[in-house]
Amino acid sequence: MALVLSHAIGGDAKTAKPNIVIIFTDDQGYADVGVFGAQGFKTPNLDRMAGEGAVFRNFHVAQPVCSASRCALLTGCYPNRLGIHGALTPHSKVGISDGEMTLAQLVKQRGYATGMFGKWHLGDSPQFLPTRHGFDEYFGLPYSNDMWPARFESSGFSNNVAKRKQAYPELVMFEGEKVAIPKITHEDQNQLTTWYTEHAVKFIEKNKDHPFLLYLAHNMPHVPLHVSDKFRGKSERGLYGDVIEEIDWSVGQVLAALKRNGLDENTWVIFTSDNGPWLSYGNHGGSAKPLREGKGTNWEGGTREPCIMRWPGKIPAGVDSWDMFMTIDLFPTIANLIGAELPKHQIDGLDVWPIISRQPGAKNPHDYYWFYYEVNQLQAVTTGDGRWKLQLPHTYRTMQGQPAGHDGVSGKYLNVKLPQPELYDLARDIGETTDISAQHSDLVKKLEAEAEKARAELGDALLKRTGSGVRKPGNISATNDLKTTP
Repeated sequence: MALVLSHAIGGDAKTAKPNIVIIFTDDQGYADVGVFGAQGFKTPNLDRMAGEGAVFRNFHVAQPVCSASRCALLTGCYPNRLGIHGALTPHSKVGISDGEMTLAQLVKQRGYATGMFGKWHLGDSPQFLPTRHGFDEYFGLPYSNDMWPARFESSGFSNNVAKRKQAYPELVMFEGEKVAIPKITHEDQNQLTTWYTEHAVKFIEKNKDHPFLLYLAHNMPHVPLHVSDKFRGKSERGLYGDVIEEIDWSVGQVLAALKRNGLDENTWVIFTSDNGPWLSYGNHGGSAKPLREGKGTNWEGGTREPCIMRWPGKIPAGVDSWDMFMTIDLFPTIANLIGAELPKHQIDGLDVWPIISRQPGAKNPHDYYWFYYEVNQLQAVTTGDGRWKLQLPHTYRTMQGQPAGHDGVSGKYLNVKLPQPELYDLARDIGETTDISAQHSDLVKKLEAEAEKARAELGDALLKRTGSGVRKPGNISATNDLKTTP
């Protein structure tokens, strides 16, 4: 499907090839950046990036959990359309399908170099690794940094500890398709943010003479928290604050590398996170204030993420925007900007460059967004402008009234059932405190009608509905051709 290049960069999109840098953190809360209200730690590099670029305060991920969120970012699709749900475990039999086009494969149409450093989490078998899906280079963990046996010794999981330890192998570090480090230690984890940053900087320097896509996906601040000695004990917030300050340092290193190599003016840098904070970990988790709930829920605290974008001359400096858009929209936006062709299969994102570049009168092209979680549960629907949100009946988890976790030990969530649809006006009630469905029955009907469209297309496990537009995920091959080093 050829694109209509309606707002090409610099006039001719076929010759305009900006570098693209996506920095994606793990479990960082909405309030965990200085310009979003951080307390107890400082993020000077992100704050400077915000001043030189744009702050987007209504930016969302497609699902509030690891693998699903990353799938949406890299494919422009709701992850459940691709059969990806939740957080894939080590040795998962499913992963991203060869039939899907990733962002890396998209930009390679236009001659881009592609590098991915950090957490992948779309399958750890060889056929699922980044190098099989468009990335020239890869260094990182193929899943979350808590997916190892030692974590369960002190994690607060009282049930099935032995089963969990048996299911999770030692953490493995990949370089390309080879196992570079077969057993990650605690000290290795302390170096993850530094290692990923060093690889990112080297990638920039190596590819300074031609366009590139850099995807830097930090494992932090996902528990268990780890930080290098250069930031340990530096913040007032304790270990969590130290970790965020090291991530901020990483952002500064990337920005400095771009400037040092003369790439500053032709690089679009995007900073955000994969989902909201893991609230059950208390002082080892972040904050979503003033939003409700966090990771693992479709309340705003689970999907609305801190987002900062910088591109001198293309994204106006000092912008503070409340326009809504989502990770799924980055894929088609980038495609249009560089003159790449979208895949022939259906995607869900739409081009939102007019919003990002602050074009006069720009509006979100979506009428609605759909929010799924668990294994294909449709839990919420919002209007495309981000104002009206209908929470559909479902069960969600909360730490309200529960003892908080502490120092890496998780508290216990309380499961709460939402029996009836609830409507929220997010323009006036960002914290989703007051259900106004009784006063706006017409809006409820419109959003419920949209929910029916979602169910017809993608299904809904809560109502035992199967969607007509769902594709199968990749399945593990019979042959394991994993390459290892001595």
